[in-house]
Amino acid sequence: MTQHPFSKFVAILGRGKTKQRHLTFEESREAMEMLLAGDTHPEQVGAFLMLLRLKEESAEEIAGFAAGTRATFDLPTDLPKVDLDWSSYAGKRVQLPWYVLSVLALVGAGFKVFMHGTEGHTPGRVYTREVLEHLGIPIAQSSPEAAQHIRTSGFAYVPLEVMNPKLKEMINLRPILGLRSPVHSFTRMLNPFSAPAVMVGIFHRGFMDIHAGAAQKLGEDSFAVFRGDGGEVERRPNKPTQVWITHGAEGLEVETWPAMLEDGHAPPDEDMDISRLTRVWDGSDMDDYGIAATTGTMAIALRTMGKADNMEAAQAMADEIWQARDKARIPATG
Repeated sequence: MTQHPFSKFVAILGRGKTKQRHLTFEESREAMEMLLAGDTHPEQVGAFLMLLRLKEESAEEIAGFAAGTRATFDLPTDLPKVDLDWSSYAGKRVQLPWYVLSVLALVGAGFKVFMHGTEGHTPGRVYTREVLEHLGIPIAQSSPEAAQHIRTSGFAYVPLEVMNPKLKEMINLRPILGLRSPVHSFTRMLNPFSAPAVMVGIFHRGFMDIHAGAAQKLGEDSFAVFRGDGGEVERRPNKPTQVWITHGAEGLEVETWPAMLEDGHAPPDEDMDISRLTRVWDGSDMDDYGIAATTGTMAIALRTMGKADNMEAAQAMADEIWQARDKARIPATG
């Protein structure tokens, strides 16, 4: 039999400890383009993803996978300006998704936010789409529809399967393969509408340098990554938060944002009642943890977008935006 064109990538990753190596940026991009075009066998997909997982992906690989995926996007020619790209791929299981209120407060203040994510790959979690639907915020079913949502409300949420159905299939292999795959990492880097600022939350602390390096390889104008609650873009207000911020191919800042609450222990939310998000928004529920998580996350976003020169100024601006929100109306609703 003639050797399959994709087999070379599996071979590079699986030659053993002494001969295996990371894929280059170009190899990673080519491999992802083949995967998304369906030019592979199912056995190759599983082997490729798990060999990457065992080896642990590199910055070059993450960047190449993101670039290969971006090449598949069918985007309208008249893309609206977006201020911030916000990824949401983990879901929450211990605390409510307060980052949703962070996004909506920024939108209410006039910032345009493009959000993308997925749901359902891990049982027992609350995902962004569920929360947005509960709030009455429409979900875009195409790139043109997302562009229209940005124009009319300043916000769009696009599910992963709308951006590329093959990626959704691969991320849903988690319960079959038993482990997360690099798809969970590089989807956070997609930035479909080319926003000048990108926010990424991760769960594993050792991946910040990989995501920052990938952002530099991709030449992102301003990119922030930090270990967020549950792996989402959400600052944990009861703990210090280290944030890596990159600027283009060279610039890198590492800042440690202080804890916002004196009590370092936050008990799990046993109910995970998403209706509480609405009550905190309208001021009928003054949840100290939720409000701190909301404004603290907003502050990192404002710093990433270059709207504040330091952490203190960013937090002050976030507090002002939160206090000035329209309590009677949640932004971006239909």
